[in-house]
This record gives sequence, structure tokens and C-alpha cells, in this order.
Amino acid sequence: MIKVFGIKNCDSVKKALKFFKENNLDYELTDFKQTVVTKEDVTRWLEGSSLLELFNARSTTYRNLKLKEKNLSDNEKISYLSRENLLIKRPVIEFDDKIVVGFNQSKYEGIFL
Repeated sequence: MIKVFGIKNCDSVKKALKFFKENNLDYELTDFKQTVVTKEDVTRWLEGSSLLELFNARSTTYRNLKLKEKNLSDNEKISYLSRENLLIKRPVIEFDDKIVVGFNQSKYEGIFL
């Protein structure tokens, strides 16, 4: 089963879900706005990706919290990801012990098809 984490109205999440539907792939969506992502989730995702890949420094939340000015350490970024789930780059996908962050058509084709 493909586990998708994100926000259902996010464009990248919509593209991912459309890809799965068009290719008849079963998935389960966990919406950040309804289910809080824990520090354990973030830690698990970091084992299969990177903080650079997961931490969305271009998000509205990042700008609103003025995080650029705080010059956060990696541990502080991880802590923020657990508290402010909208800082997580979307979607995050768990599939066959892999973590896939963001939407990329060709990457998805290589992994899921």
C-alpha cells in the first residue's frame, strides 16, 4: 500500500494522487490538517530522505514564522517539522521501505510502475 502524507488541496499532492489513480495504484492519504505528524514520523522519513529535501524553506509557513532570520540548526528544523507540519515538503510517500518527497513524474514512473 502506498501511504501519502500531505494536504489534499496542495497542487503537488493533487498531482501525486492523480498519478496513482490514473495508474490504478492503491493509496491511503493522511492529511496534515487532520492528523498531526509526530517527531517519530519525521525521524523515519529522514532515514530515507534528507532534511534539505523534507524541510520546505519556500513555504508560506516558513516566511510567516520568520525562520530564515533564526538560522536554525538541523535539530531545530526537525523540531519545527514536528510542530508545524505545513513546513514539510509535500507529498511525503512511504512505499516498500522507501521515502519519496515531492512530485516528479519520471521519478514516480520509475518507482511505482
